[in-house]
Amino acid sequence: MLQTLKPDCLPLLIGSLPMNDHPAASRLIMDYTPTIPLWVQLPVFPEEGMVPQFLPGMPAVVKQGGKTFIDAAGESFDDDLLSFFEDYMVISEDPVRLPGSRFALTEATGKGVAALLDTLGRLETPPVAVKGQVTGPVTFCTGVKDQDGRAIFYNETLRDAAVKHLALNARWQIRALSGPGCPVIIFIDEPALAGFGSSELISISREEILVCLQEVVDAIHADGGLAGIHVCANTDWSLVLESGADIVNFDAYAYFDRFILYGPQIRDFLTAGRFLAWGIVPTLKPEEIERETVDTLYAGWQGQVRQVEALGIAPATIRAQSFITPSCGVGSLSLDLAKRVLALTRDLSAKIREPFYRL
Repeated sequence: MLQTLKPDCLPLLIGSLPMNDHPAASRLIMDYTPTIPLWVQLPVFPEEGMVPQFLPGMPAVVKQGGKTFIDAAGESFDDDLLSFFEDYMVISEDPVRLPGSRFALTEATGKGVAALLDTLGRLETPPVAVKGQVTGPVTFCTGVKDQDGRAIFYNETLRDAAVKHLALNARWQIRALSGPGCPVIIFIDEPALAGFGSSELISISREEILVCLQEVVDAIHADGGLAGIHVCANTDWSLVLESGADIVNFDAYAYFDRFILYGPQIRDFLTAGRFLAWGIVPTLKPEEIERETVDTLYAGWQGQVRQVEALGIAPATIRAQSFITPSCGVGSLSLDLAKRVLALTRDLSAKIREPFYRL
């Protein structure tokens, strides 16, 4: 599948928007990045938060006292868990049954997917690619708690169930979005990996994280999708670069100096034909979004590219194997600032690409 997609610094978005209308959000995406549209998460709706959106379908989910958790001590837990793994086995062997299963997004949580499918159905020519996203297994398993308030990552059985749940959801997305016949990209969104190595995740090992990531990546590959991993801050980038992902999305605006420290791994990653998604357009601070221009971002990106060139990677290779993205989603911004981020991403991509397509 890598051979069928040529990024060539095309613009690619992360997922969230500060809107409350899914069809309108889908139209906005087509206005700015029609070459690689994606389904949009609207965090104004509680069911589209990173954890709640993917929680339905997990075993023993309980809502009580304003909290949602997994009750691993309840009388029905063993039966719920058995039912979950039975469903997993059946659908893993016959993934055509994914639509309508517990592993698919529901009508309430999947409105962004439905809006994108409607948009894709109206296109006369297919886009270059289509993008979806799942909450990453580390972020999900440290965000979901059991009845005692303990993250389910520390319960090996529940962690295994969660990883398999996310993996099959990714496969469902690929099948749902494959109608136009173009490559499907699924990003694994892992903001929690910014805490790897800190006191917050001190008891979680590198090996445990890799096993979780690789299972989701393998599931994406099983249905012919391209797997990306998005981390919106700093992390142990060797872990991400060695995860088997096809695309690594990093915050090039704020953390490139940390990312480039992993030179040998970056060189191996690009030499293998994989792709970097440069989050060069700021999203965190309104003053940065307002201050930066296409020209200033272009100058910064050129300086960063020269540092990757110094690793022994040809400039043409870097350009061919790169996407241009915002540093993170824009769901927490004002709509005006979000639109500015989208415009900067689109226009920076165009400026980078223009000299090579003018000939």
